[in-house]
Amino acid sequence: MKTMTALFDDYTLAAQAVRGLEAAGLPEDDISLVVSTLDDEVGEDNADDKAADGAGAGAGIGAIIGGAGGLLAGLGALAIPGIGPVIAAGWLVSTAVGAVAGAALGGATGGVIGAFTSSGVHEQDAHVFAEGVRRGGSVVSARVDESQAGVVEDIFTKAQQVDITERRARYEEEGWQYFDPTAPGFNRDPDRERRGLDHLQGPF
Repeated sequence: MKTMTALFDDYTLAAQAVRGLEAAGLPEDDISLVVSTLDDEVGEDNADDKAADGAGAGAGIGAIIGGAGGLLAGLGALAIPGIGPVIAAGWLVSTAVGAVAGAALGGATGGVIGAFTSSGVHEQDAHVFAEGVRRGGSVVSARVDESQAGVVEDIFTKAQQVDITERRARYEEEGWQYFDPTAPGFNRDPDRERRGLDHLQGPF
């Protein structure tokens, strides 16, 4: 088994990837999704409202994301230390924060990076994935058999996954070095992110 992880610039692309993974026969338990609430169409207010609903959070947010079933129907609102409010589901999130979606959260901010690296993601890439979510992106991770790796890569590519090497280079041009859980909140413009102009926008 290996873990394959991809960053997407908005949740609709990430949700497309999740549906593709499920259609390819991957079990729900082997898929994780983390969606930043900086995504304009998801929104922090929406996430906060759903979090307040407790056990009902998953079904409501699943409907917003567009999932009729599977992993997307089980999404919940929570806060990951160092990233902030997210909408998420799956094993990666539980590993990172030590709690299931909708629960009271705590733990070390390093848990996010540790969750990625312990699943086989290179530490450099782990920092880019975490920073990508902090800036409003979405991450999908899948635990797959080696024989399925090509299928999963094709699904991620068709869903327009971010080129991690290129994105790291863009961040580094701004002076970024690594994911900093103490950094101020990010004012995200997805069109600028795609064009590599995020250096023109700053923290709140």
